[in-house]
Amino acid sequence: MTHTDNPMIFVVGIIGNIASFFCFIAPISIFYRICKKKTTEGFQSCPYVAALFSAMLWIFYAYIKTGEMLIITINAFGCLIETIYLVIYITYCPKQARNFTLKLICLLNLGGICLVIVLTHLLAKERTARIELLGWICVVLSTSVFAAPLSVIRVVIRTKSVEFMPFTLSLLLTISAITWLIYGILLKDIFVTLPNIVGITFGIIQMTLYGIYRKNKPVKDEKLPEHKDENNQLQIVVITHENVVDVEAGGSKEEKEHEKKQKQTESKEEVKEQPQKDG
Repeated sequence: MTHTDNPMIFVVGIIGNIASFFCFIAPISIFYRICKKKTTEGFQSCPYVAALFSAMLWIFYAYIKTGEMLIITINAFGCLIETIYLVIYITYCPKQARNFTLKLICLLNLGGICLVIVLTHLLAKERTARIELLGWICVVLSTSVFAAPLSVIRVVIRTKSVEFMPFTLSLLLTISAITWLIYGILLKDIFVTLPNIVGITFGIIQMTLYGIYRKNKPVKDEKLPEHKDENNQLQIVVITHENVVDVEAGGSKEEKEHEKKQKQTESKEEVKEQPQKDG
């Protein structure tokens, strides 16, 4: 069944496209700030590389299945916007992060997609088997992308503050997941349905936590988990709101103010000691 057979499928697909569109453009404020400050301020490229890879896979899946134009349209936009994000990131990130990001893009977005295309053609000769194999690959990757905000959920529980988890984005992600779940059910496509069940689950958890901790005061001294540990093992942390940047930048400002006050105190002490020596 396709959206041409059932007008309801087309309507739900359009709503899903609109919801996903707003999810894709959510990080624009972050990248505007990166362009303005000409620094990535500790953000990592992993979520955006993963999102680009996921969008590319879903385009390939919709192409193989045929008749899934609504999946192609939104993921084509996703590829475009994620590419723009990555270009901005590569332009302003440190050299080590730039090298890592380029390697990751070559590994996933070039090598990975080529590997998937080759494997689906070699391991699955028939079109139906090819769709099923590719569908399961998309399910696994999409589920892992949906599970990425777990690190932010841990921060919210530890700090008892929702300043790291914007409600609007959580709501948008949940609406998007619900819409695509309905789309998958109407389409009788298990591969579209399954990852969105996970997305709805995490969305409800995030909004529940927001309801519990929304009245708590922000924890200014609390920092997000390190994106990079001592062994250079990168952790995927999806951060799509400028409040996180404010926390990191705020910390550095406080340190500078503290150092400034300390220097002023030292200079005053030196001035007091000087007359004593002269006397």
